[in-house]
Amino acid sequence: MAVAQAKQEQQQRRELSQALQGRVAGLNMRSSQAAPAPPAFNYSAPGAATQVRIRGAASLDAKDQPLYVLNGVPVPDSYVKKINPSEIESIDVLKDSKAIAIYGSRAAQGVIIINTKKRSKKEEAQVDKLKQNLQQVGVTVENGRMYIEPETIEQESYNPFVENPFTNPALEPLSTFSIDVDNASYSNVRRFINNGEQVPPSAVKIEEMVNYFKYNYAAPTGNMPFAMHTEYSQAPWNNGHTLLRVALKAKELPQDDLPASNLVFLIDVSGSMNEPNKLPLLKQSMKVLLKQLRAADRVAIVVYAGAAGVVLPSTSAQYKDSITHAIDKLSAGGSTAGGEGIELAYKIAVDNFIKKGNNRIVLATDGDFNVGISSTGDLQKLIAQKRQTGVYLTCLGFGDGNYRDDVMESLAEKGNGNYAYIDNLQEANRVLGKEFAGTVHAVAKDVKIQIEFNPQHVQRYRLLGYETRMLKAEDFANDSIDAGELGSGHVVTALYEIIPTGAESKFLQDAPVLKYSNRDKHNNRYQQELATIKFRYKLPHESKSTEGLQVIDAQSVQLAKSSNDFRFAAAVAWFGLVLRQSELIGETKMADLIHLARYAKDADADGYRSEFVRLVETWNR
Repeated sequence: MAVAQAKQEQQQRRELSQALQGRVAGLNMRSSQAAPAPPAFNYSAPGAATQVRIRGAASLDAKDQPLYVLNGVPVPDSYVKKINPSEIESIDVLKDSKAIAIYGSRAAQGVIIINTKKRSKKEEAQVDKLKQNLQQVGVTVENGRMYIEPETIEQESYNPFVENPFTNPALEPLSTFSIDVDNASYSNVRRFINNGEQVPPSAVKIEEMVNYFKYNYAAPTGNMPFAMHTEYSQAPWNNGHTLLRVALKAKELPQDDLPASNLVFLIDVSGSMNEPNKLPLLKQSMKVLLKQLRAADRVAIVVYAGAAGVVLPSTSAQYKDSITHAIDKLSAGGSTAGGEGIELAYKIAVDNFIKKGNNRIVLATDGDFNVGISSTGDLQKLIAQKRQTGVYLTCLGFGDGNYRDDVMESLAEKGNGNYAYIDNLQEANRVLGKEFAGTVHAVAKDVKIQIEFNPQHVQRYRLLGYETRMLKAEDFANDSIDAGELGSGHVVTALYEIIPTGAESKFLQDAPVLKYSNRDKHNNRYQQELATIKFRYKLPHESKSTEGLQVIDAQSVQLAKSSNDFRFAAAVAWFGLVLRQSELIGETKMADLIHLARYAKDADADGYRSEFVRLVETWNR
């Protein structure tokens, strides 16, 4: 009898685990002495009871626990732990807008709905009310189960941000930020528009859209790892405002001069990757990267799903057939133990470390970690610790539906690396083929920019984008503060919108009068200067920064006389502001935006600028 009961309980645990597989990450079940049931519920389980522990994780829980609803009533997770699995009738998961529509902001991390077989009349009424609420937001309930069309649930997640405001230089003259060479936002936005879907404002990062494109900036000379360029003209979206462009052009290393690479491909083969635009596209992309490697380069392959494992030990790239065969054998299935995979990948990278070489992990995933170390905060801490090994991290994002842009962006930032979103094979060829050196070979790291604006010429200023890369003024000279990496041939562009002194603008607000600040008397010595730029960087294998500065003249040129690069970058930023639904731009005539971009395409050898024009036109239809 005891044996039969034990087998029955084991089967119950297996069924519950299977019910949650791939939907609620991190399920732990353990037997213990029966705990007293909460007063509000009448559960009885004689003898030993099986406790259920459900951990919210990445697909539901970026930083906090999901909301648990037991028989129609929100309860603490401690109640859930005491439920006997044999009493459970159904377990369902509700996410994002539908969860918030019913339960408000407390459901921001998702809802786990548990119904039991034995319910009181009061609980039956609560469950009936829950069903009605679910049906009102488009969730069908039949035979105790929820049925939701997959495309109706928005499961993708992006870091929230507050748009940079206009700042008074008399009160706050310094603007400090870390460079950002990532350009994932543009290809992600392109995916939304090409699929006829609405673009989430939080998915639009102005700096990543602008930096997707190459510009004709002069290369550095001498031993400098990059050159700085500025241009000052009119802002096309707000009359009377001006636009300052600050740009970096990195040194481009010839193929023969690239240091040897020690690469570890860290590949997500979990069940969520079993889609045409995920693992199949990922495998094609890895082959594109493989073609760029030489015999001196080495490749290892680590995969992770329910657990992590080594598919290919570190192997010379001269054995491309063996590496390709290992890639071809990859298949998807299981949950996503990303933290374990990261640990293993760093171990292999360190074990095969090449002194003064390019030691890098290439993480390819949809970002939906849900087993083991899975919260964004814990993953960031892990990557920040591993960064001390001298191994860099490149993140490649794939797929849609459950895509975790917030996780990918934060991991690349903490890993001294970069991040790209690959939506098709053409994008893979761009990132891992044409721009391979910039993607995986750094020429400078911890690159910071600090600009001091002159109140004589600037009433207000604001940086477009870079919201997640802003630094405190004192962080600029602090070498322990991490900042962005600059790859071979990389181009970085930052745009400041300025309200010049004397200009009228609806975005001007009165500044407080300060007792100890005499802003009426100006130093004529600097009357021709708009701003002073300082920059700091470290060479890839050094720990001490080098600093430089450049002065910007206050004289602007008309927009029509500015360079094609300036006008095209302005058009891209303008479109990003429109997609963001920015409150800091005037009324936009899309015809003017399209005209600005179309006539600033320049040579456009690769056709990327023409594609942008077509994309804006598609969105505007």
